[in-house]
Amino acid sequence: MAAAKRHHQGAVRRPEAVKPGFTGAAIDRADRLRADPVGLAAAAADPAARVLMLDGLDPLVAGGRLMWRPVAAGEAGLVLLGLEAGEPRFAALPAAPTEGARRSPELMNLLAALPAEEMALYAGARSLVDWHARHPFCARCGSSTQLAKGGWARECPSCAAQHFPRTDPVVIMLAEHDGRVLVGRGLGWPPGRYSALAGFVEPGESIEEAVARELFEEAGVRVGDVRYVASQPWPFPSQLMIACVSSAEDDALDVDTSELEDCFWASRADVAAALAGASDARFLAPPPYAIAHTLLNWWLGEPSPRQRGSSPG
Repeated sequence: MAAAKRHHQGAVRRPEAVKPGFTGAAIDRADRLRADPVGLAAAAADPAARVLMLDGLDPLVAGGRLMWRPVAAGEAGLVLLGLEAGEPRFAALPAAPTEGARRSPELMNLLAALPAEEMALYAGARSLVDWHARHPFCARCGSSTQLAKGGWARECPSCAAQHFPRTDPVVIMLAEHDGRVLVGRGLGWPPGRYSALAGFVEPGESIEEAVARELFEEAGVRVGDVRYVASQPWPFPSQLMIACVSSAEDDALDVDTSELEDCFWASRADVAAALAGASDARFLAPPPYAIAHTLLNWWLGEPSPRQRGSSPG
């Protein structure tokens, strides 16, 4: 339905204005430089070039902004993030192994306070640095690999295999029935926190098939009419969250307690109260930087099934 027809729930931000967290990096990725050794060397030698400062995989922040340092003379192991206003930006590979996908509440609070474009830039840097740290050897022959293409690949000197950073697709979805949506809570989540259900897309599976399978496996809900809403990079370690909404055949639940602690059908009033942070809300909403928050906000601003089926007039 055209955005012009989405006129109810006027207090809710329109989907077009909602930007998922970790998106919106204002940087030229400079793909042309990645395979240009001379250009890369010149970029690293540029007096304006800067390297993102990290503590392992976590960013160093001052004054609510990412911290950067000059490139050291002869510094190796640099990953080209791109050009920011024409100035080269790099990340450096750590000398010691990183702690992978660890993310503390303190880290997430720190990231949430960053400007959107810096949060997004950090997400890409973290994913790349973590991928390099976890893939030092060739998957074909087991030999040590080397940094290549400005940090956007690794090459094996023994068998000439090339390896590229991976992104794992994850569907995250709302099932809708009779003006309500299904929300659930994972094992060990903070008290009261509920979110959209999610799961990895499996080999040989479409997005629509993954949405239907995950909802049935985790909650016993059969759905159709799967619709794409938005996507978000999630750098823990490197996933692409694909947000969808679908229509459930009925509201019967059969919860897989090895995956979920609980789930329930939330009304529009429930979702609105949760997103508003109301003290009497039925559940604690996902944080604003999570695409589940974007998805719930989007759904709240959508016409109800009855309104979608009515003629304009």
